[in-house]
Amino acid sequence: MNKDIYVVVEQVDGVVQKVGIELIGIASKLAADLGQEVVAVLLGKEVKGLAENLIHHGANKIICVEDPILEHYATEPYTKALNAIVEAKKPEIVLYGATSIGRDLAPRVSARVHTGLTADCTKLELLKDKERQLGMTRPAFGGNLMATIVSPDHRPQMATVRPGVMKKLPKSDDRKGEIVDFPVTLDESKMKVKLLNVVKEGGNKVDISEAKILVSGGRGVGAKQNFELLEDLAAEIGGIVSSSRAQVDAGNMPHDRQVGQTGKTVRPEVYFACGISGAIQHVAGMEESEFIIAINKDRFAPIFSVADLG
Repeated sequence: MNKDIYVVVEQVDGVVQKVGIELIGIASKLAADLGQEVVAVLLGKEVKGLAENLIHHGANKIICVEDPILEHYATEPYTKALNAIVEAKKPEIVLYGATSIGRDLAPRVSARVHTGLTADCTKLELLKDKERQLGMTRPAFGGNLMATIVSPDHRPQMATVRPGVMKKLPKSDDRKGEIVDFPVTLDESKMKVKLLNVVKEGGNKVDISEAKILVSGGRGVGAKQNFELLEDLAAEIGGIVSSSRAQVDAGNMPHDRQVGQTGKTVRPEVYFACGISGAIQHVAGMEESEFIIAINKDRFAPIFSVADLG
């Protein structure tokens, strides 16, 4: 019986998603404590060429399931393929990214193998007083407290983890690993949903989780036109403008620029918090930034407790 840690690595159009690399990083840390190996799972059409890069980022073994049906993500074939791997290999832990794909796939697999699933985790650690038990921490009650959840009786222990939360390992071309094929029979005629067309989103979409400098505006920035000042600052220093939930709710910023519990988790080198009070929901999404600069006229604003400079 296999007791390794499995990481479901997403790829879209042949590009490995960043959260998969981050999950290999935390899985490597857990595996070292448990004396196990990290196994990355790649699903898709002709994806074996991506496997070597995952080994260089810390995976000990790559399981590849290749089939033309898996070229684009669809719930049924991906669930069937991953379920077959979990049933055959019996891993100790399975980790997914808390992305649109991971949030769709993870609960379906967990239901099939009759185990629990902790969603949207921000921290994973082995509990010292519980042998081989994974403490999966996630925000609860609207982000007002952090709950650590365990799965004492059922295996594998499963969790989805927010992108940008875990640190990836430094890449090393010296790492060696094993790449294996896992054949799964997928019959397209038995699939209830058929993908007819893929329409790509237009425009230059900005991913704030990749930015090195973020200039973030909160309620204190006020009206939408005031964000032009933040845009000027960001352009001057090579940054990107982001915001708190208040400005997204007001319709002044798009949701893909939102930092925080219900937005994105970011880890830039410099984070400017302009007119942001520092509610726990926002802080949870940016407290891992390298250097935080808070600008606020309320000297008692909670944001100053996490800021390096105020």
